[in-house]
Amino acid sequence: MSLDINRLWEQDKAHFVHPFTDFSVFLQEGCDIITESNGEYVYDGKGNKYLDGIAGLWCVNIGHGRREMGQAMAEQAEKMAYYSPFNNLSNVPATLLAAKLAELAPANLNHVFYSCGGSVANDTTVRIVHFYFNQLGQPDKKIIISRNNGYHGTTYVSASLTGIPANNWGFDTVQSFVQHVKEANCYRRPEGMTEAEYCDYLVEDFENSIKELGGEEKVAAFIAEPIMGAGGVLVAPEGYHRRMYDVCKKYGMLYISDEVVTAFGRLGHFFASEDVFGVQPDIINCAKGLTSGYIPLGATLLSDEIYEVISKPQCEGGLFTTGFTYSGHPVACAAALKNIEIMEREDICGNVREVGPYMEQQLLTLKDLPIVGDVRGSHFMMCIESVADKETKALLAPQANVGKRIAEECQKRGLIVRPIAHLNVLSPPLIWNRDTVDRVVGILRQSILATVESLIEDGFYPAHN
Repeated sequence: MSLDINRLWEQDKAHFVHPFTDFSVFLQEGCDIITESNGEYVYDGKGNKYLDGIAGLWCVNIGHGRREMGQAMAEQAEKMAYYSPFNNLSNVPATLLAAKLAELAPANLNHVFYSCGGSVANDTTVRIVHFYFNQLGQPDKKIIISRNNGYHGTTYVSASLTGIPANNWGFDTVQSFVQHVKEANCYRRPEGMTEAEYCDYLVEDFENSIKELGGEEKVAAFIAEPIMGAGGVLVAPEGYHRRMYDVCKKYGMLYISDEVVTAFGRLGHFFASEDVFGVQPDIINCAKGLTSGYIPLGATLLSDEIYEVISKPQCEGGLFTTGFTYSGHPVACAAALKNIEIMEREDICGNVREVGPYMEQQLLTLKDLPIVGDVRGSHFMMCIESVADKETKALLAPQANVGKRIAEECQKRGLIVRPIAHLNVLSPPLIWNRDTVDRVVGILRQSILATVESLIEDGFYPAHN
């Protein structure tokens, strides 16, 4: 089919309300329309080819255009595209996937509740947590503690859990039961603190907050990403997650691990909580890499202990009344099963464990550039932070749009990276090899140097620096 890309551009601008849109730019410039993808590349309607440095949006883990993924979905759609998961009915792919997830997850996470994505998984989790404590006869135990700059989604409750202020400008949030504590930002920790001292400081702040909020009687759970994603790819000090978990247990709280980004290989394991950080959460939420973005699917993994409580009828004939029309959708679950099969067959997690440290090492070479203040992350989840002054860590003026400038320079050179204010994020497909990493680092170096020149020309950065 021949595409009229100019007409598509007009229709997109006129009718498609995009997520996270800067309307001051969009209403004039519209969007570049991606028309094809294959492997580690995507193509726009003008014939340009780009290395996909962000895996769509943290999600196309096995790479684009896998024929067997399409075949698996088509075969399931022909056999049975959909049937209701309500009223004691089930389907084969949802059942097989639940068993597979229980096999892959930490030992006691044996129960799976399906949704359609990460935001809804996190939203649903809060509802289940509240129901759980109601069933235990603790109806006042409602407060969920999240972290500043944590990202958990944009449905109403998950947006409230999200601690990035700009994400909620102009929107309302839940004030009654969501609270935030300090994030773990090692680059911007208080001056003079070692990382070990910083970890002590954060854990103490967390415990003090719990006490102030009412302690064991009032605080229900803590939710955290193993590595913060959209909030800046922030890696906590060593031992942080285990110690936060221990504090949760001290106050009878549940520990929720938001693995929407980190699960399914991004850190070299199907789940990062236990294998990377030594924590067995009470709940893990996942999405994105679960199907490698080929079709929407989210899942909440619940411990045996939680399931034992919520599976007891609250009254005669009482139902567990939460769920969605598309919970356990057969086509989505078939896609997830095929995605996991591919990952296991090709040892994609092993590729991440082998290539990831090399990518970290090569990206660190960019720290010699004048505006690169920090390079951080782990494996296939990395971030470059740009600053005006490396010594003080002062930021460039917001009007400089440094992250966007770097992203645009990269795109000119055939690479898509994600700009977030003064940050640029890399979260590529998990099939990259060392040669691809070398090409990407070369493009980034050229693009950052070109950005420095443009910042000087526009008066945002002094030439003597």
